[in-house]
Amino acid sequence: MTVIVVGAGAAGLIAAGTAAKTADKVVLIEKNDAVGKKVRITGKGRCNITNACDTEDMIEMYPVNGRFLYSALYTFTNDDIVSLLEDYGVKTKVERGNRVFPVSDDARDVVKALRKYALQENVRLVRAEVRSVLIENGEVKGVNTSSGRIMGERVILCTGGASYPRTGSDGSGYRLAKAVGHTIIKPVPSLVPLVTEEKWVKDVMGLSLRNAEVTAYKADGKKISSGRGEMLFTHFGVSGPLILSLSAHIKNFKEEGCTIKIDLKPALSEQQLDARILRDFEQQKNKHIINALDALLPKKLIPVVIGLSGLEAHKSVNEITKQERRRLGETIKGLSLHITGFRPIEEAIVTSGGVKTSEINSSTMESKKVKGLYFAGELIDVDGYTGGFNLQAAWSTGYLAGMNAGG
Repeated sequence: MTVIVVGAGAAGLIAAGTAAKTADKVVLIEKNDAVGKKVRITGKGRCNITNACDTEDMIEMYPVNGRFLYSALYTFTNDDIVSLLEDYGVKTKVERGNRVFPVSDDARDVVKALRKYALQENVRLVRAEVRSVLIENGEVKGVNTSSGRIMGERVILCTGGASYPRTGSDGSGYRLAKAVGHTIIKPVPSLVPLVTEEKWVKDVMGLSLRNAEVTAYKADGKKISSGRGEMLFTHFGVSGPLILSLSAHIKNFKEEGCTIKIDLKPALSEQQLDARILRDFEQQKNKHIINALDALLPKKLIPVVIGLSGLEAHKSVNEITKQERRRLGETIKGLSLHITGFRPIEEAIVTSGGVKTSEINSSTMESKKVKGLYFAGELIDVDGYTGGFNLQAAWSTGYLAGMNAGG
């Protein structure tokens, strides 16, 4: 039995090493000059390996087709990937939000460990580009590559999505799957920064809010989703972990547009915030309001909030009316931005879309259309929030595919 694994990323490396335990031979094909290129840049180069939450809770962290991952996540859990990496010398730690990282804070250590796991004695690494999957009578026979044909009874496609194409995730897997009869759900960016209509974001670009609450609304005012965490203002709009997770929900409303409202003080009710503003004003009643909010707001945001509240920046604090103070509080609790689009798919952390899950056996990752063809990783139409969930989906589907393909 020969298993061919196409793509040596997160899913492919796990699939190859797992298939090698039972298959006679494994051929791991990678077109890049190095394995695990995308893994190297995840988590800003630190590699957010997984999330330490319970498996049932984890399934809820995939807004698109999370139930499809049930078998995979239970077959190869977050504890399993941590144990595997520790067996190969990578110690891990748990940080805020249950995010698991290598103690070294170096994604390259994770890639080295996975490379060792994948390249066992019966595994051959081939540098080539796969151009098509060879099929006869509805069964896999091998692949056609830039270096010629490679024959095998099982093929696992682990080519990634369409985000970060310079790492090899250039959408080629969609073409391979479509060519053999699979339906491709149109790939769109997920976990991606958002572009805003308002230009004042340029004035505060680089400003990070550590504990903001952001709520997204449809054009008709209905709530889409909300979350609390860290966000970042950029020259084009907003980014950061909280915004990236929110983008997974609002991508479906791109055509009609949506609005986000930022609560800069989520720990305070409107009444508590008003009391806090009154207290600050009492201490600085002879100052202009532009100089009286330093204890309440980041300096960069003060002129923006004052302007959006309709207040005169150089009006004395002791002249501010109750109505003006109320407008100030409302702006702080609901800083509004109109979302006009997403940054390009090349900037997305993951791709939403891919091979239709109903055409894949979720218990084995085998195609329901082609015998001997398997899928793993981002190529499948599943995506999760930030926090290690997308890598865990890659590890788990890669393991399940490798285990079943290897026989």
